[in-house]
Amino acid sequence: MSSVKIQKKIKKFNKNITTSGDKSLSIRWALLASQSPYKSKSYNLLTSEDVLNTLRCLKKLGVKVRLTKKFCEILGVGLNGYKYKKNLSLNAGNSGTLGRLIMGLLVHSKDSIKLRGDKSLSKRDFLRVSKPLEKFGAKFKTNSGKLPIHINGTNNPLPINYTETRGSAQCKSAVMLAALNTKGETTIKAKKSRDHSELLFKNLKLPIKIDKKKNYDLIRIKGKKKIPSINYRIPADISSSAFFIVLTALSENSKLKINNININPSRTGILSILKMMNVKIKLLNKRIYKGERIADLLIHSSKKFKSINCPIKFNSAAIDEFLLIFLIAAKADGISYFKNLSELNEKESPRLKWGSKILNKIGIKNFVTNNSIKIYGNPNIEVKKKIVIKNFLKDHRVFMTSVVAALTFGGKWQIHDRESINTSFPSFLEKMNYLGAKMKY
Repeated sequence: MSSVKIQKKIKKFNKNITTSGDKSLSIRWALLASQSPYKSKSYNLLTSEDVLNTLRCLKKLGVKVRLTKKFCEILGVGLNGYKYKKNLSLNAGNSGTLGRLIMGLLVHSKDSIKLRGDKSLSKRDFLRVSKPLEKFGAKFKTNSGKLPIHINGTNNPLPINYTETRGSAQCKSAVMLAALNTKGETTIKAKKSRDHSELLFKNLKLPIKIDKKKNYDLIRIKGKKKIPSINYRIPADISSSAFFIVLTALSENSKLKINNININPSRTGILSILKMMNVKIKLLNKRIYKGERIADLLIHSSKKFKSINCPIKFNSAAIDEFLLIFLIAAKADGISYFKNLSELNEKESPRLKWGSKILNKIGIKNFVTNNSIKIYGNPNIEVKKKIVIKNFLKDHRVFMTSVVAALTFGGKWQIHDRESINTSFPSFLEKMNYLGAKMKY
């Protein structure tokens, strides 16, 4: 079993990096491009396992894909154009985004399709997607609401009215993709969440109307509109960049510039939270690209962090970054409190529990419930013991958060399952080495 050993903290650095392409946009681009009758091309597509699994699934559905070191090209088949063999099985691997979104594109499937995933994904809830998609007329046979799922589509899907209450962009996007393939108008009343799908629909001039209310968005989509070619330069992923933001903040006398990051407001909860905790972050060269907000980030080391009673309004926009935020809280002066985070335990691993485990291992007192955590910060934290991180269901974010902790808090760490980073950020360790990290693997 592969592991990484870290026995020394990272030394000061002053660097400039670019992180990998945004995973959410990479997967959405590929799925939408497959539904266009034209050729589409993307640059800086994230070539992680989650995205590669997306391309593999599309190939099995009769879509021509060409992937080179410089670009990815997809020759789409148009709406309802998938062609595939009987008894088809699609493997979503570790990707909840792929698994849930592709279900929306399969409400038309003429023959039964089996959708499966790895051990971690097979523990996650898929009823949240199958239930609304059944309203279109498709049928889903699940394993007690989990993968594997057998999908039987309908020749005549009907538009639906759907209320999304979880703040899940995956649920919302699955219904949006199904609506593209359905005559008539589908209406979605959605709790605020990431809006990458809406921005892509708008940029492609698809018939979508969005009425933004205080606590929800009202989205109307008219289906059966031909999707144009989608040429896209994927911006860098803020979720991947977050590891380097927190690494820099916790390191001594260091400075880092990260280029061309997607700062979509539905993804920047971590920036808002960290600024409240006295992390020094500046946004430079702000611009708009295909509806998405882009900027370069400049981060400096911080000598003193503030504890926080985290406003729940930031939860959805920071849901993938809370493990890192907990590391800042570990070194803050005072008690930090985070609540309404039950969604964290619906991820690749029970992340709220893992956040507590990592804090316990580095000697930080905390109290965790099924949806909250209270962290008693120690500004003078210095780890000197041996720490082993394993059995975390190969959750890439647990692995990468542990690397950041090891490089900034000290101690002698052995972190297992380094291949877990292949799902989202294959070049993570390479980037860490560039900044001066000393690791054995």
